[in-house]
Amino acid sequence: MKKRRYRLSVTLLCQLLALVLMPIAVRAQTGAPPHIAAELVAAPAAPGSEDMVAIHMTPEKGWHGYWSNPGDAGLGMELDWTLPKGAKAGTPRYPVPQTLVVSGLMNHVFEHDYAVLVPITVPADAAPGSRLPLRVAAQWLACTEQICVPERAELAVELPLVAAAPAPDARFAEWTRRLPAPLDAAATFSLDGKALHLAIPLPATTPLASPHVFLGEDKLVDYAASQAFAWNGDRLIVTIPRAKIDARDAAALTGVLRLDGEGNGIAFSARPGAVPTGGTPLAGDTASTPALAPLPLLLLAALAGGLLLNVMPCVFPILSLKALSLARAGESEAHARIEGLAYTAGVVTACLGLGGVLLALRAGGQEVGWAFQLQEPLVVVALLLLAAAITANLLGLFELTVPGFVSGGSPSSFTRGAFVTGLLAAFVATPCTGPFMASAMGAALLLPVLPAMALFAALGVGIALPFLAIAFIPPLRRRMPRPGAWMVTFRRWLAVPMGLTALALAWLTWKVGGPWFAGEALLGLALVMAALFVMGRTQREGGSARPAAATAMALAVVALIVLPTPMPPAATVDSILGAKPFSEQALTEARAAGKPVFVWMTADWCLSCKVNEEVAIERAETKAAFDKAGVVVLRGDWTRRDPAITRFLTAQGAAGVPLYVWYGRDGKAVHLPQVLTSDLLARQAGG
Repeated sequence: MKKRRYRLSVTLLCQLLALVLMPIAVRAQTGAPPHIAAELVAAPAAPGSEDMVAIHMTPEKGWHGYWSNPGDAGLGMELDWTLPKGAKAGTPRYPVPQTLVVSGLMNHVFEHDYAVLVPITVPADAAPGSRLPLRVAAQWLACTEQICVPERAELAVELPLVAAAPAPDARFAEWTRRLPAPLDAAATFSLDGKALHLAIPLPATTPLASPHVFLGEDKLVDYAASQAFAWNGDRLIVTIPRAKIDARDAAALTGVLRLDGEGNGIAFSARPGAVPTGGTPLAGDTASTPALAPLPLLLLAALAGGLLLNVMPCVFPILSLKALSLARAGESEAHARIEGLAYTAGVVTACLGLGGVLLALRAGGQEVGWAFQLQEPLVVVALLLLAAAITANLLGLFELTVPGFVSGGSPSSFTRGAFVTGLLAAFVATPCTGPFMASAMGAALLLPVLPAMALFAALGVGIALPFLAIAFIPPLRRRMPRPGAWMVTFRRWLAVPMGLTALALAWLTWKVGGPWFAGEALLGLALVMAALFVMGRTQREGGSARPAAATAMALAVVALIVLPTPMPPAATVDSILGAKPFSEQALTEARAAGKPVFVWMTADWCLSCKVNEEVAIERAETKAAFDKAGVVVLRGDWTRRDPAITRFLTAQGAAGVPLYVWYGRDGKAVHLPQVLTSDLLARQAGG
């Protein structure tokens, strides 16, 4: 409730500022082209007729304009006409808008060129062969996903007058085709404390690929909430949750029902009346907020996901370090329990910290998702330095008893070591949660703060659960091997997976930052390793290792500071399937063409993504099946932060990758499993 109130307050403030600053912004734009170009267009008309003129809007790439009811944020177009005596301007008519969700706010927008058609009544006494001067002062808001700019234009056109009805104009025919078709029968609606219920008279045979209702009345419903659709005979029953604050009543309604992703829709009006219940449910709008499972089930999913995470290969190197501590903890039952609790505290603290930062960034308008830390090149380099230092420690290049990964030190150092090991394990392990708990983490991005943080805590408890069991169940602890000389050999062997982790991070550094960025990062790593070598030699000679340790830390900090600017992510996709880079526009165009579409979301730091690509996606059999079926493949690379991909993941109820969505020829979306079998995609294309 507070979150919704905050969003609405911010929206109203932004709208007020836009109105106040409009003249200033217009003056500042003098001499600079607008982000949405406007043109007033007129076709020949006869005296006494009512004909349409068009305000043709052309947004720059990445910018959008707004429908008459902009939704949670934005401003509709304002028109001030100057017309000859006897001429009148009617109510503007808009094409079917698109939905755009930004930080949980639903906007009704146009991200491509569009035309607003305005009926103009031509004076009956106008002389054929003359021209009717039309002028309009238009104001609108042009926005990207980060900024908004109020814009204004003085538009003018001379309307040619002809004696007889003119021939149809091709451009106006196309613009008129894009308008929602008027419904010839009135709909009925009812309001209660929770929802708006609509009954729209429509043949049950009407195809609905991506239905969504846009209401002309503001602040009546929760725009971002999921809309429920059901057929009851030849009536489409729509249920939309009410606005949580400032919800209004209405004596009549107008709106547009979007039918599909191709811009087809129906304009309707509704009066109060009975709305049937029941019917055959339809899939809701995928652009709306997904329906969430009950919180207890989500908590259970998060706990199970954290537990299963312990067997993921990407987590094994860090968990192997903890195995030595568990073996050593068998010496004392009290120490085992304390260490198990310390490790759990570290894991839960890391999960809560990452979750809190994630929610704070999203509340601040940032488009980020789960595992966002590995999308930052500097974080990847920091992990590379840490993994290389741990590898050197395991090989005996230098000794470090705190965080006490392996042996030595006091009980207090054991506790600190367990806590730090838990922090590190959770920090590195969380990107691998996708295959096990995508729904729980996706829900965490949509829930209020306290339930969301409870999900992050449950994830941490799940990760730590095996170690808690060993710490508090004596029979399990007695099965652990006793300390001995074998631990030194085991310590050396643990350097192998940790070294492989460091190599993987070096490769990822190159992928996220480019060759120059990776080269300088490796140079910094070499200097840090040299300082650690000096530290180890000093330790073996009995001297103080603090100067060398301080030097190594300083070199690591300097290496992170002086790194060059990472290269932007590549715009091309290297795939045997002929995949194209993902964008909402590309998805809309592919679905509009009536072809099957495979949307494939991946990242270079996602191990399960790479396994799926090797096992099921990048295969000759899959390519042959896709080519035969004419499948359009769209690949989203989330290795670096990408707001468009983050929005799509959120709209699909997923917090991270992998995500695979199949759109059939009918436009319906099907979520494929996150662990793919070798023949699954080929069968999907053939079915």
